[in-house]
Amino acid sequence: MKNNIKLDDVAKEAGVSKTTASRVLNHRGYLSKETIAKVQQAMIKLNYRPNTIARQLYKQQTKLVGLIFPTINNPFFGQLANELEQLLYQQGYKVLVGNSGNDPAKEESYLHQLLERQVDGLIVGAHNQGLPEYHHPNLPIVAIDQKMNDDIPVVSSDNYQGGVLATQRLLDDGCKCIIHTNGPLNFISPTQNRRLAYQDVLAKNKLTPITYRTDFCWSNEKKKETFRQIFRDHPEVDGIFAANDTDACLIISVAAEFHKQVPTDLKVVGYDGAAMTTVLAPQLTTIQQPISQLATVATQILRAKIEKNENSKSVTLPVKIHNGTTA
Repeated sequence: MKNNIKLDDVAKEAGVSKTTASRVLNHRGYLSKETIAKVQQAMIKLNYRPNTIARQLYKQQTKLVGLIFPTINNPFFGQLANELEQLLYQQGYKVLVGNSGNDPAKEESYLHQLLERQVDGLIVGAHNQGLPEYHHPNLPIVAIDQKMNDDIPVVSSDNYQGGVLATQRLLDDGCKCIIHTNGPLNFISPTQNRRLAYQDVLAKNKLTPITYRTDFCWSNEKKKETFRQIFRDHPEVDGIFAANDTDACLIISVAAEFHKQVPTDLKVVGYDGAAMTTVLAPQLTTIQQPISQLATVATQILRAKIEKNENSKSVTLPVKIHNGTTA
């Protein structure tokens, strides 16, 4: 058996380019499972032993991290992206941001671009779990408030407790017809626990839950039309637990069209409590997520995965209520 087998020989045996063989060897970029298997089988067959020094030189990290969120126009994701960028920059990383708009094709396009740039890892808050790129065996990924697959740790706030706090606040204010707005049911996400908590609390109080669906990718006008439908369908509504603070503010605006004054006729509780919201709408009562802590923990887990310190586990962080005057 030859002792001077080179990477060129491995690539020829596997039927791929030398660049592809090198990417398999160094766990870089997006590659199909079939390609990885072919190259690994060729290495075994040829008894290939990589040059350790050359491999160490090649494995220099790109110091790039990709962020993919459904929209950075939302105060929560805008602040989260900003906090992540600052933390990663302090640790020597540059950040590339993809604004997916909840569009699977757009998200997949961003993923391909990020993987082609050989990012060291991804932090993802987008909602399209079915994309094959998220099943890449060699790419460190951390998810925020989204279940991507069993191998990707999730950093989230305690959505169930947030739902309990919001719903109980409206009950304590004397509300009898409480409606909740939430995202589509097909999103496998910890955020659905807000809806479950809302339902559980109402059931304990012998009240009927009513949930209206919204989506991040909807325009504000489309959302407002859904909120108008709430008041048309349920003129008796006296409490609304909104999916997020932007929706809560839109609901308050729409309520005025139906001559409902907040908080006299209608109580509203939002969700997220981003810094910008507390500045622009300090009157909004909302469930405040620990955005800075979410960013810190997500960064810590990603760094551990990049440095091969595996055993990364999902983390749930506590929430609290921000007391405004809308509920």
